[in-house]
Amino acid sequence: MKGSTKEQEIPTLLKNLMELLEAHRPAFKQARPYWRAVGLVLAELFSFGRHTVAQSILSLGQTSGDWSGWYRLFSRERFEEENLNRNLFRETLAEVGATEPYVVGIDGTQLHRSSLKMPGTSWLKAAQTAAFRPGIERAQRFLTGAWLTPLENGYSRAIPLRFIPAFPPKAVPANAPPRREWEAGLLYLQWIRSELDQAERTQQQVLAVADGSFDVLELWRQLPEQVNLIVRTARNRALYWLPEPRSGPGRPASYGDKAPHPADWLHAGLRHWPQQQVLVRGKVIQMRYQLLGPFVRAGLPQRPVFLLVVKGRHQLVGRKKRHYQHRTPSFYLISAVRVGHTWQLPGSIDTLLAWLWQRWELEVAHREMKSGLGVGEKQCWNNRSAVVSVQWSVWVYAVLLLAGYRTWGLCGGPPAPAPWWPGAKRWSFNTLWRSYRAALWGTPEFRPLWPGTGDNWFKKETYLAGLANSVAASVRI
Repeated sequence: MKGSTKEQEIPTLLKNLMELLEAHRPAFKQARPYWRAVGLVLAELFSFGRHTVAQSILSLGQTSGDWSGWYRLFSRERFEEENLNRNLFRETLAEVGATEPYVVGIDGTQLHRSSLKMPGTSWLKAAQTAAFRPGIERAQRFLTGAWLTPLENGYSRAIPLRFIPAFPPKAVPANAPPRREWEAGLLYLQWIRSELDQAERTQQQVLAVADGSFDVLELWRQLPEQVNLIVRTARNRALYWLPEPRSGPGRPASYGDKAPHPADWLHAGLRHWPQQQVLVRGKVIQMRYQLLGPFVRAGLPQRPVFLLVVKGRHQLVGRKKRHYQHRTPSFYLISAVRVGHTWQLPGSIDTLLAWLWQRWELEVAHREMKSGLGVGEKQCWNNRSAVVSVQWSVWVYAVLLLAGYRTWGLCGGPPAPAPWWPGAKRWSFNTLWRSYRAALWGTPEFRPLWPGTGDNWFKKETYLAGLANSVAASVRI
């Protein structure tokens, strides 16, 4: 029906996508590379096989011309990855107020490769092998720096803003310096802080969530001002109480008395464990925790931190087949913020507990990028394109996701395609992809040659049955 909700949402989705692509036009040095980039973004939506450059060209129908111009988009300096993602970052500022914390997540990932000579490849620990018997694989390692959208009904999404190479020193030389995973994470946090300052948001706080691989002393030491970190830590981390203030001659003490290890607080005889109900993905989860500190780490007396101990859970779950689920305790270090003469948390405890669950959204983004959009499948082999082509695919994923977020939010997705299915609480990447295709196929340029069959199946069945009877009768004659 004309004017229905579905017909109004689909053009809005395309409009938001085109506006985002137009906002990235200054990142390209010429108009021709920009229009090639727009064509490749649309080709990603209609590539039903592998997401290679050749498959994208076939999807666009550009088979008779010279293909080298499409490959030169990655092998030559047609655009800079940092400039491209700077425009993407500025588009996200419209979704976050200047007084709210800008929440980001950092996590490492690797792309499987089979070549021994491809730039950036090295032998890394295989991600798909058992923890008790790890193996190795040939791969490229990257750091995903993502923006976490504001919470909506316990949901969030990780939209990648940077995909920074984290190639080890023994990797095949590429168009990127070798760096450790935490060094790439620190580079991303410094870049976010610098971009916020350039956008005249010098007072806006940055809240970063990360896993235990980023609990490194050097990262804590070089953490920019107004960037607060929540990182998972080891159960036997050495912590010290703050030293007692004193006056008199001599150098003031850097450490106080040694504090118990994080795991020791579970058996320290604490009678009262505060409880907090946290809304996570539409469900209320009961969390029992202890907030302790502030402490200082060994080797890091200048940056006090709080220790958050989240107690394990053992509960009955499942609808059809009830079973017990056990979650082990977890331990986190949180940056302490100086307010006057006291140290405080960078936010309320209920907010911090809610954001701890959202770090998993980076893992969801990795799965969607690799399995859904084919990140790492482009056959580009020189020092520049082997890195830039991967970063390009991640940027395409982020632009498609941000356009969908601007159209529907997180929980207001398109109507379910089937009347017997009410739809998911949060739209998936496959739903977004299907909506893009439906929107483009509905335009005059992409409209199919054959119209739909309609709802007159009973008339068609009667017609086909009569036609079959006529054919059978003529054969008998």
